[in-house]
Amino acid sequence: MTDSAYELVELANGSWSVRSRETRETFHPVVGPEAEARSLYVEQLRLPERMAAATDGFVLWDVGLGSAANVLTVLRAGRAVASPLRVISFDHTLGPLRFGLKHSARLPYFEGYEPPVQQLLDQGKANFMNHRQPVQWEVMGGDFPARMAEFDRVLEPPAAILFDAYSPARNAAMWTLPLFRNLFRRLDLSIPCNLATYSRSTMLRVTLLLAGFWVGAGEATGGKEETTIAATDPGLIPKLLGAEWLTRVKRSTSAEPLLEATYQQSPLSDANRQRLELHPQFQRERTGIRD
Repeated sequence: MTDSAYELVELANGSWSVRSRETRETFHPVVGPEAEARSLYVEQLRLPERMAAATDGFVLWDVGLGSAANVLTVLRAGRAVASPLRVISFDHTLGPLRFGLKHSARLPYFEGYEPPVQQLLDQGKANFMNHRQPVQWEVMGGDFPARMAEFDRVLEPPAAILFDAYSPARNAAMWTLPLFRNLFRRLDLSIPCNLATYSRSTMLRVTLLLAGFWVGAGEATGGKEETTIAATDPGLIPKLLGAEWLTRVKRSTSAEPLLEATYQQSPLSDANRQRLELHPQFQRERTGIRD
């Protein structure tokens, strides 16, 4: 099933997903949309538990809305939560979402959420009850890196971030050090925030650390042996990267962060190596401090 920009593809396990014909990338290509969203985001970020504890409301940033598998899987997992949820989705196009809704019979994560998705497509926002949970869902289009670089009081700081951009080789602008530094500056450090993403690359992990985050190894999902979790609070990361990882970084041929929207691989510079070594994450390990 295709239209001009997207197609529906059957995965090896029998589930279906959306593929961008322009980038030649399939969303959640191994285990399928729901399974990957559950393991990568819902479970790793402990979203139902943390949403339930946030009695004044929980703000979620969904970076890379795509066909909405991540958000809709989070909503399904949070139906028993009574605390309000605000979701801010970012994407430069609603094409995958329109295509996914059109073919929702093959994408079961849409089931029961077709009306709010249609409202989101029509109005740019949707307010609804997710069983017990009041939800405000808004989509923001345009250029995400440019938005992060602007001063914008409209964006509420999140308590969790689903980071699901196209890969750096296809969309380098979404993985640069300036972008993650600007994103970090937008966070309210009085609100513990964690971020999960499918990548485990050394380059990404170095980038997140230099942007200000604490960073750890995430659980396997979608055929990947590890994913990545970052947070403003180390208590939100079960497995922090340590000295052994830092030693491997110094030998890596692909560790230097991207400064511009051009994908390239190179060893870590001496200046960034020194910055990494001074990060509180590694200073704490040297002094023997543990949570």
